[in-house]
Amino acid sequence: MSRLSVAVPPWLAHALRAQRGPIPWSAVVRGALTAGPLLLVAVVVGRTSVGVVAALGAMLAGINDRPGSRRASVRRIGVPALAGAGGLLVGSYGGQHVGAVVLTLVLTGLGLVAGGVSAIGPVASGAGTQLLVTAAIGAGMPLPEVGWQRAVFYLAGAGWLLALRLVVPTPGATAGDYRFDGERDAVAAVYEAIASLLDAAGGAEANGRRVALTAALDHAQDALSGPRLRRYASSAAERRLHAQYAAALPLAEAATALAWAGEPITARASEGPRRLADAVRTGTHTGPLPAPGRSAPALRALDDALLHAADAFDRGTGTDLHTRRRTAKSLFRTALGSGGREYGLRVALSFGASVAVAQGLHHTLHNAHWYWLPATAVFLVKPDLGPLASRVLCRAAGTVLGAVVFAGFAAVLPRPEGLVALVVLSGALIPVATRHFAAQTAVVTVLVLALVMVGGEPQASWSRIGETLLACGIVLLVGHLPMPGQRAGGVRARLTRATEAAHAYLGHVLSGSEDRAGRWALRREAYRALAEARAAIDLTAAELPALARHAEGTDEVAATLERLVDTTTACAVHLDDTGRLTARHSERITELLTELSEGRARAGLRAVEVPGVRIAV
Repeated sequence: MSRLSVAVPPWLAHALRAQRGPIPWSAVVRGALTAGPLLLVAVVVGRTSVGVVAALGAMLAGINDRPGSRRASVRRIGVPALAGAGGLLVGSYGGQHVGAVVLTLVLTGLGLVAGGVSAIGPVASGAGTQLLVTAAIGAGMPLPEVGWQRAVFYLAGAGWLLALRLVVPTPGATAGDYRFDGERDAVAAVYEAIASLLDAAGGAEANGRRVALTAALDHAQDALSGPRLRRYASSAAERRLHAQYAAALPLAEAATALAWAGEPITARASEGPRRLADAVRTGTHTGPLPAPGRSAPALRALDDALLHAADAFDRGTGTDLHTRRRTAKSLFRTALGSGGREYGLRVALSFGASVAVAQGLHHTLHNAHWYWLPATAVFLVKPDLGPLASRVLCRAAGTVLGAVVFAGFAAVLPRPEGLVALVVLSGALIPVATRHFAAQTAVVTVLVLALVMVGGEPQASWSRIGETLLACGIVLLVGHLPMPGQRAGGVRARLTRATEAAHAYLGHVLSGSEDRAGRWALRREAYRALAEARAAIDLTAAELPALARHAEGTDEVAATLERLVDTTTACAVHLDDTGRLTARHSERITELLTELSEGRARAGLRAVEVPGVRIAV
């Protein structure tokens, strides 16, 4: 008897899926200590409007308070907060001094700029979001303070949360050195991932373990990129941690080459990286490291890398390899590239249309909260929150849930102390709720409605639901409109970047250069660009068919690029050992370059001329 199975559409599966992991209790505590206490102090001193603005800054900063190192949080929280203050400044003066038509045009132009900038990366995306959300709030929220004062108080709220993040230690942060909070675990996870890849060599799980290693290296690279972890570190502990990350790069290279060879190796090979992981976490010496054997070039490279790591751990010095170098020219190119242009147009249309509709409702129905509509549209148009249909569904469900919950609380809680307590609770829940967009929306809805009510406005749950549903309709419509040029611009732009990085790495290896530090940096950039391209492809594949079809075939191109970079790594290790390539290496590179050309034809991607070969992007 056959069983009837129903396939869940990818966009719905994404909407039902939540991130997993331990509860970030330290972030929960920070959330409870920011928006609510700031609002309470303002209420006590009789400056409620100031507290509302500061609480908004703390709330949006809390959304960016993600797991990671303390120092990386400076950029992850601080840059969007600065952009938010700028948006509040522009929106406040625009709302006070220009009419509805001009204001709509100004905010639409701001959406075009913010959308293009958001294509650069996660931090830039957060900055673009806060820029637009606060611009809408500044233009529409009735506040007695002038624009520059609003911006200062907003920054004060975000700065208070950032100060807590930098000063208050998290569990385990005091082990070895108080200043390190997440950096040690991030570097140790790299060595664990290397050991796992070595265990999987020759098996079906090897490719997945290699992907996990790339993710661990990316995370460690970000964790070490905060202030004061730089070329000339200011303490022996920083220099040692720096050296420990740098020592992992040749180990990762050797492990990748062994996995590429497709032959199982002894369990002894992974013992060394695991002991190194323990040494990083505990801040102790490595002790004797077991030699993995030297019967093949990749095994000899692994043994040499272990010896180098042991020496680097003892000396505590290393090369500056952890910083991802992206020039202003490359960032500008990304913002103006196909991905930036397409996303910028969609953000501008969604934001501008929602501002125009909200302004019309404001003047005809006297809607006091018209700024909610464009602010909601900004979150809905963000592709990094999931496929379009998924995030629209989650936003609608979360808003309805949050509004209903708040209406119940508002009916029984004393004012304002009960509402302030609700803000405290919501702030504490944000770090947990960020694991699912619907849950995050519900918590933020409760917090925002409480802030509005503390500010002296009437209960607005049902208005919030109506404006959210209207924003969902606007973004769904704009998301399916045809745009100039090819669709799936973000995917194509990332594949272009990944292909260029892969070829730069291949060219460096085949040139015979002895600059290993440069090679490891190029290898890191190639794998990181591939991971970003793969994430964009997977996200687009989960869209509705009308959008997903524009990225068909790109997953094959990305898979071929991954195999090319793996093969390049194997070539590098072999060249170090023997000074020449085998026929297997040369033939495999030729085959993969041919596959790239064929993949370009199937996916409709353009070709780029590179020295010696013509490859697809």
